[in-house]
Amino acid sequence: MTSEAQHSWFKRLILPGLAFKAVVIGGGYATGRELAEFFLSVGPWGGLLAILLAIVLMSLLCALTFLVAHHLQTYDYRSFFKQLLGPGWPLFELAYILFVVLILAVYGAAAGEIGRAVFGAPGWLGTAVLMASIATVVAFGNDAVERLFRDVSYLLYGVYAIFIVIALITFGDRVPGAFAAHPQIDGWAVNGITYVGYNIIGAVVILPVLRHLVSRRDAIVSGVVAGPLTMLPAVLFFIPMVAFYPEIQQAALPSDFLLQRMGFVAFHLLFQAMIFAALLESGTSAVHAINERIGHAWEARHGAPLSHRARLLIALLLLVGCMFVASRFGLVALIANGYRALAYIILAVFVLPLLTVGLWRLRQSQRPIAEPSPALWQEISR
Repeated sequence: MTSEAQHSWFKRLILPGLAFKAVVIGGGYATGRELAEFFLSVGPWGGLLAILLAIVLMSLLCALTFLVAHHLQTYDYRSFFKQLLGPGWPLFELAYILFVVLILAVYGAAAGEIGRAVFGAPGWLGTAVLMASIATVVAFGNDAVERLFRDVSYLLYGVYAIFIVIALITFGDRVPGAFAAHPQIDGWAVNGITYVGYNIIGAVVILPVLRHLVSRRDAIVSGVVAGPLTMLPAVLFFIPMVAFYPEIQQAALPSDFLLQRMGFVAFHLLFQAMIFAALLESGTSAVHAINERIGHAWEARHGAPLSHRARLLIALLLLVGCMFVASRFGLVALIANGYRALAYIILAVFVLPLLTVGLWRLRQSQRPIAEPSPALWQEISR
């Protein structure tokens, strides 16, 4: 592979944001359940303020995480937290295991709800199809995962753009009245911080993608654009949801609630396919991070990369356990209860050390940060 292909502007500046979006968007966001829980619950105006706060915080924390990772040259979460937490690095691994169990359970529950809502299929079938799809992609490593992030992003942004156009044509006249009738904004800051609190872990999950960075500028720019890339679909989804506030908050699948009122059967199917694709890329990113962590440790000990078969087996074992949790608790309960608790854990073991130890390492380390040579700059700027 040439340097130009390996370090293209897309892989350096845009791909990290798309990968971060892949972690965040997941089952609750793509179905609208998270938007109802964390944003619409504080009213239309409060929800918009919370989304804007989330964009700013995500951009700042992603930029700092990417900068620290590039500075330390640590592109899997195990090596990153060994540098950030020292002997306490297993604390993050415990938190990450809780995160993976929770989000994969949410994704499995969401896939089951989609299969039930669209096809009338039993819940376990949608969950099983998602599980098999995730395991297949992660078995082939970094290149397959990065292609998935890129290709699903085209589908996702396109479908959300069509979604808001149809929604505003169909029932957009209800939106201004809903904003006017519900001016309250209490609690928006807490909800915005809580939402970022558990989702910012995605900045560490996608560390393998950061291997394309060649400078501090790349780390900062890719981090700053990650916030808007991640939350733009949320804005496009949130505004139509306001039209049916507050009753839409009770829907397990707010997306299906709105799609039924649009009355376009073909687009209904397309939107549900997009949600499944979002679940696939989000679940893939979470499982792939674990495979990369195990793969780095395996290669360091045995001198050989982790095989495709081993990656597939690890993914299947992990997914089966998480999907069992999904069938046990259900989508709404998982999001309402599990995510808030997880947010506080992530703030303690990741965000606080990042803002203290991470900044200190950036300022105190005497090791120069690798910058691209002039020749490389010319090549990657073509």
